[in-house]
Amino acid sequence: MKIAPVKTPIVAKKMFPNYVWDIATTNKELYLTFDDGPTPEITNWTLTTLKQYNAKATFFCIGANVIKYPHIYKNIINDGHTIGNHTQNHIKGWQSKTKDYLREVEEAQLSINKDINLFRPPYGQISPKQGKALINLGYQIIMWDVLSFDWDNDISAEKCLENVISKSKTGSIIVFHDSVKASKNMMFVLPKVLEFFSEKGYEFKSLN
Repeated sequence: MKIAPVKTPIVAKKMFPNYVWDIATTNKELYLTFDDGPTPEITNWTLTTLKQYNAKATFFCIGANVIKYPHIYKNIINDGHTIGNHTQNHIKGWQSKTKDYLREVEEAQLSINKDINLFRPPYGQISPKQGKALINLGYQIIMWDVLSFDWDNDISAEKCLENVISKSKTGSIIVFHDSVKASKNMMFVLPKVLEFFSEKGYEFKSLN
């Protein structure tokens, strides 16, 4: 069941202007992001698929997964993609005290072992207090313009593809997941999204 719209409403972006929802550009650029990895079953496939279209992306990694699968994490970096912080254990911000949330982010930063300042809250859940604290620490909080809903087993792969193609526009930040749960839909959708927008002259770029 969907708990958020595919396309982020303008009102939401205006309510939280300090978060990054999309990229202001007149160039034909899209920003693919992948949450929850690295994952043995799908991340390397994702990297291979991106490479076929000379596409760059941003991977918001869970710290615990980086520790478990360092070789896959290294593949992401070696392929020239950008890394973001997705907490150590994928916790829900609305159910966490700010000090505990910040500790999770700090632990993930140590696991990632890379000087990065991009952060995406798991489930999109982050309180104003948590957000303010992270911004004060120098993080950019990256949200999204388009949710693919690739993880939702109630949505067909065809509907997932429609979500992305119909709602994405120049500068859109698009959410996918390199996770087992999302893999079936993602493996259908990602190559088609890359082909569709490449034929229209779009580039796929990483955030920085």
